[in-house]
Amino acid sequence: MAQPNESRKNVILFLVDDLKPNLGCYGDPVAISPNIDKLASRGVRFNKAYCNQAVCMASRYNIMLGARSTSTGLYHFGSEFRDAYPDAVTLPQHFMNAGYHAESMGKVFHIGHGNTNDEASWSVPHYKEKVIEYLVPESTNRELTREEAYFENTNLYYEDFPPNWKLPRGAAWESPDVVDDAYADGRVARHAIDRLRELKKEPEQPFFLAIGFARPHLPFSAPKKYWDMYNPEELPMPEYEKDPEGAPRYATKRGGEINQFKPIPSDQYVYADSLIRKLIHGYYASMSYMDAQLGRVMDELERLDMLENTIIVLWGDHGWHLGDHGYWTKHTNYEQANIIPMIMVAPGVAMPNTSTNQIAETVDIYPTLSDLAGLDKPKGPQPIDGMSMVPVLKDTNKRIRDHAYHAFPKDGYLGRAIRTEQYRLVEWTSNNNSEAEKGYELYDYLNDPLETKNIYGENKKVAAELKAILATHPEGKRQFRKNKR
Repeated sequence: MAQPNESRKNVILFLVDDLKPNLGCYGDPVAISPNIDKLASRGVRFNKAYCNQAVCMASRYNIMLGARSTSTGLYHFGSEFRDAYPDAVTLPQHFMNAGYHAESMGKVFHIGHGNTNDEASWSVPHYKEKVIEYLVPESTNRELTREEAYFENTNLYYEDFPPNWKLPRGAAWESPDVVDDAYADGRVARHAIDRLRELKKEPEQPFFLAIGFARPHLPFSAPKKYWDMYNPEELPMPEYEKDPEGAPRYATKRGGEINQFKPIPSDQYVYADSLIRKLIHGYYASMSYMDAQLGRVMDELERLDMLENTIIVLWGDHGWHLGDHGYWTKHTNYEQANIIPMIMVAPGVAMPNTSTNQIAETVDIYPTLSDLAGLDKPKGPQPIDGMSMVPVLKDTNKRIRDHAYHAFPKDGYLGRAIRTEQYRLVEWTSNNNSEAEKGYELYDYLNDPLETKNIYGENKKVAAELKAILATHPEGKRQFRKNKR
């Protein structure tokens, strides 16, 4: 039975771009993240949460639809979910249908690279902000950069615009001495605070707020004071910078997104220590800047006396390679690209200041929030692949799933992966040749946490067990492409 509006809790979903669990509350000894750490103390921290695909667009469809990419075929930029599922009921729509006011600000759906916002998901127009942003003239030489063009959908809106690869690269980092609101995340925090003050005036109207922060996504544009928080010489450097031994060629990665920025060398993939250290410094500084903006919103919630009536979730859309394997950014099936921070605060339900090793997935957030708010179970019409984690929030020792399932398409192959507490199995299938032999990877994280060696050929027993689990999932759906007339 649905609850009356006046007795329902509000919901705030923090979505953070490219945030891996390099946070104080996750045990990182270097990270300066006091506000996320405080948020974690209010609820349950998931130590083994995984995205369903390590790329922004697809991962955000995963959370908003409650459906894995392998179920929808929505893997790649330029694929709009309404083309595949015109009547899909998104996470905020599910709440709107139950009488909630829903709005979004910052990076929520991925807008860019041929993808747009979904207006039907919100009660009021989306508050859009920049993802790629520069203040220092030398960062761009006052020209439109290729990544700015991607995120502004210039090729979508201007038919005669030159290909993005012909545009100049922007800087990978900058650190001007400016106020927090000079960059997008500060303005998103300010907008969230303004909206909370207005929503407070209508306590009988429950709300769903999606607040999206861009940093630590590249470029590492953050005010100087956040860079100054860290001593570059004390930052952790990569421990293993090679491909996993025995990994299929198409499973590995070099270059990619990182090459869209200067001064990253485009003709070499082994960087000097000074460059590696600068990139890691930028990542941590950007994370701390974002943490401060999240703290501003949390402080306002406390000032408005709204914390006890608000469910809060923090979610990173995927992990990030920080030089491990010699890789940068995401776009792989390896651990650092797929493990994510997930924190759930649910007053009266979730045990404060606790953590769980229950394996969770991005798609679980949709049914969990629905369950926490007392809404009817989501039914789609899109596939609903997630499961409610409410039993785990009540008892962090409880186990309701023994593996995570994720995937990534690469170089004409689809890699589907099973991650248990100890192992990951990846099965690579050719998209173009049904007769091609499948490729496999198997990693043992208890004995080889850095993924130095693919042991598929050495441990057939474990491989067979994980292949049997993988077989319980349907074959990955082929990429959805809208028919063009």
